[in-house]
Amino acid sequence: MKLLIVLVSVFIVSCASLWLVSKKIDYALAGRIAMAAMLMLTSFGHFKFAPGMEMMLPEFVPFKREVVYATGIFEILAAIGLLINPTYRLTGILLIVFFVLILPSNILASLKEINIEKGTLDGPGLGYLWFRIPLQLFFIGWIYRAAVAN
Repeated sequence: MKLLIVLVSVFIVSCASLWLVSKKIDYALAGRIAMAAMLMLTSFGHFKFAPGMEMMLPEFVPFKREVVYATGIFEILAAIGLLINPTYRLTGILLIVFFVLILPSNILASLKEINIEKGTLDGPGLGYLWFRIPLQLFFIGWIYRAAVAN
C-alpha cells in the first residue's frame, strides 16, 4: 500500500508542478517521475531488508544476496532511465519485463508468509496476493502508459 500511496502522491505533485511551470500537464512525464520516485523507495528496501528479500527467492537461485543487491541497483538505474528522454521507452520495456519476472518471488513470499522487513515467517500470507497481483498489473500498465506507449 505504501508504494501505491507514493506513486499516486508524487504523480499529483508532479502534475501540479508541471502546471505551475508550463501551464500544461504532461501526464506521461508526471507518471515517469512518480514511478521513478517509487522505484527509488523500493530500491532502498533491497539494501535495508536484504535478508527478508533473499527469503523471497526460490531455493535454486544462487548468490541470493548479490541478486537482491543487483535488483536494487537495477531499480535505481531504471528510476534514472525513466527521467532521461532518449532512454525512457527502453527503460519502460525493461521494467515491464522486470515486473513480470519478480511476480513469482512475490507469490513465493506470500506462500511462505515471509515478512520482508523482519526476515521472518510471520508475514501477511496468501491474502496479500489479492492485493499484490492486481498492484503488479497496475504498475505494468502505469509504466506502459507513461513510458512505452507515449
